[in-house]
Amino acid sequence: MTHGMTHAGGGATLWRTTIIVKMMIFPVSSCSNSLLRKTNLAAWRAWRRLKLSVHSPVACASSGPGPLEGSEDVPSGSAAKPPHTPVMLKEVLHYLDVQPAQVVLDMTFGGGGHTKAILSAAPGVTVLALDRDPTAVSLAQTLADEHSGRVKPLLGRFSELEALMSNMNVEPGSVDAVLLDAGCSSMQMDEAERGFALSKDGPLDMRMDGERYPDMPRAADVVNTLDQQALASILSAYGEERYAGKIASAIVEARRVNPITRTQQLASVVAGSLPAAVAYVRKDRLHRPAHVATKTFQALRIFVNDELNELHAGLRAARALLRPGGRLCVITFHSLEDRLVKRFLRGDDLTNLDHFSQRTQSTRKKKLNDEKREVRNDYWTPVRRKVIKPEKGDVSENPRGRSAKLRAVLRR
Repeated sequence: MTHGMTHAGGGATLWRTTIIVKMMIFPVSSCSNSLLRKTNLAAWRAWRRLKLSVHSPVACASSGPGPLEGSEDVPSGSAAKPPHTPVMLKEVLHYLDVQPAQVVLDMTFGGGGHTKAILSAAPGVTVLALDRDPTAVSLAQTLADEHSGRVKPLLGRFSELEALMSNMNVEPGSVDAVLLDAGCSSMQMDEAERGFALSKDGPLDMRMDGERYPDMPRAADVVNTLDQQALASILSAYGEERYAGKIASAIVEARRVNPITRTQQLASVVAGSLPAAVAYVRKDRLHRPAHVATKTFQALRIFVNDELNELHAGLRAARALLRPGGRLCVITFHSLEDRLVKRFLRGDDLTNLDHFSQRTQSTRKKKLNDEKREVRNDYWTPVRRKVIKPEKGDVSENPRGRSAKLRAVLRR
C-alpha cells in the first residue's frame, strides 16, 4: 500500500511501505488510564501509517551509531555558527562540581557553551561531546582542534550512546559527571531552514539529525499523511494542546487544498482554526502573549524526533556510565520532559503507563511519601531536593531558558 505525498522541495512521490514501531512512553497526563492507553495506541498506530521512502533499509530501519570524531559525514561549513547562550551555566557548574582530570559527558553539545565552561572549570578535564545534530558535532570538532585531546566529538542519539562509548573503550561506571540538556538547541531554532521555529518561515522539517537520515519523516510528512485522529492524538499527548481536535481537523481540511510544507503556513492554519479570543488569551510562562501554534510545533518536534524515548534512553545510559559518586545534571524545558526525569530519578518503572497518569490523590501525606521515595532508591541521591530554576537576570539575558528546570543527583 502506498500514499501520495508532496515534499517541501519537490512534487508528489510514492512512498514504499516501511513499518516503524515506536513505543510512545509518555501519553497525555490529564486523562483517565483508559484514555491514556487509547491515546498512546493512536500515536503508535500513527507511526505505523507513516510511510518512508527507503533507499537504504539498514540506515532507516535501524539507528546505528554514527561516525565518530572527524567524520566526513559532518558538514564542515557550519563551524562558523556562533554558539547560543547556555542555560543556567552558573548552576550547572556548581552542581557538576568538576574536578581536575575528570571525564565529563556533555550529552547535548549544541553550541558548546556548557562544554567550554566545563573545560575552563578545572585543569585536565576531558569532555565527551555528544550530539545527534551533525552541525553541532562540526562545532565540537572545531573545539576539539583547539583543545588537543580534551574534547571527543560524538555524533549520535542518546539511544546510540552505549555503542559509541564501547567504540571509544569507555567502560560503564567510568565517567565522573554527566550533563543532559534536553530539548531543541538555539542554533536549530534560529535557522529557518531547519523548520523548528514558527516565527521564521522555512520548510516544515524539524529533524534534529539534519540530513543524517535523509529519508526519515519530516514534520511536513506527519501533517500531510496521518489521519485526523492520529494528529489529534499527537497534539494532545506531546503538546498538551487543549484544542487538539479542532487543530487536527483544520490541518486535514487545509491539506486537501494544498499540502502544508512551510512553518508559517502551518502556523496560519492553526491560528485560523481557533476563535480569536483564544489567540489573545494564550500566554507563556512569563505571562507574555504566546502564539497559538506553539504547542502544535512542540508536539510535532517531539514526535518527529522521538524525544521522550530518546530522553529515557539517555537517562539509562547516564546511569550506566557514571561511577559511584558521579554527578548527573539534567535540564528540561517542558512538563513532559521534567515529569519523565523526575520519575526516573525517583526510581519509578517507566515501562508502566500508569506512572504517567495524573495523580488522583493530592493529600499532604501522599506528597510526603512521594518526597521520601524521591530520595530513597537504588541509584540516586539528590544533591538538592527541590528543582532549580533560572534566576530573573538569566531569563532576561536568555528568554528561551525561562521554562528550564535543573535537577542534580549523585550516582550511588
